[in-house]
Amino acid sequence: MSSLTELDRTRLRWRARRGLLENDLIITRYLDAYETQLTDDDVKALTQLFELGDNDLLDLLLARKEPEGQLDTPRIHAIIGQMRAL
Repeated sequence: MSSLTELDRTRLRWRARRGLLENDLIITRYLDAYETQLTDDDVKALTQLFELGDNDLLDLLLARKEPEGQLDTPRIHAIIGQMRAL
């Protein structure tokens, strides 16, 4: 289960803030729904996603593209699937 402290949660939400409103809305809904259930592996996967540019992330979230290269992992696919479903 999650080993996130309150400070870790605050940092994750701050890191999740994006330049595109669409990304912010999708990520915020995801964190509202799943934040208390996130594992360390989930946080690592989210961090990888947050390193993407805004347009690249939006393309993934809107299913315009699928994860490639280092992002092509079962955990990232699962997180993106959850985000798309919200």
